[in-house]
Amino acid sequence: MLLLASTSVYRRELLARLRLDFQVFSPRVDETPLPGEPPEQTALRLAEAKARAGATAFPRALVIGSDQVAELDGQRLEKPGSHAIAIQQLTLLSGRSAVFHTAVALLNAQTGTLRKQLVPTRVVFRSLSSRQIDAYLRSEQPYDCAGSAKSEGLGIALIQAIEATDPTALIGLPLIALTDMLAAEGVEVV
Repeated sequence: MLLLASTSVYRRELLARLRLDFQVFSPRVDETPLPGEPPEQTALRLAEAKARAGATAFPRALVIGSDQVAELDGQRLEKPGSHAIAIQQLTLLSGRSAVFHTAVALLNAQTGTLRKQLVPTRVVFRSLSSRQIDAYLRSEQPYDCAGSAKSEGLGIALIQAIEATDPTALIGLPLIALTDMLAAEGVEVV
């Protein structure tokens, strides 16, 4: 059985692209960064923690965990949760580049084999006016997305460039890395 340990609708939609049967489990993981923990380490630790939480509930499953931490000049950009915070985030990002650290973990609950990988994506944002930011946020309401922009929607208009080895990493689940991990566990996607 393949299990996605995530409450993210975006990750569910991405995994569905692979046309594999899977179930979804809601892991209860504290996502608070540890003191002094670099963003990329937070993403890797949380991806693994989510996979382990799923393995505890489903001890015969192949469990996928994933996490993303956005970073601008060493500052974390969390999910904004509100319009006001999203305005602050996009104002900070205007005309600058940020790195979205996306980690994926695959845990074979039966064997204990853990595979994990970090896939960074650098995003360069256009210079944005207050009007553009407000109009975008009112239209798309990306309050559940780190960095306050969804590249798979209208948010692509806010972006000048994306540097990535896996375009799905920015959305929240690096499918290229995951496909390799699944193949190593004997799960062929195509």
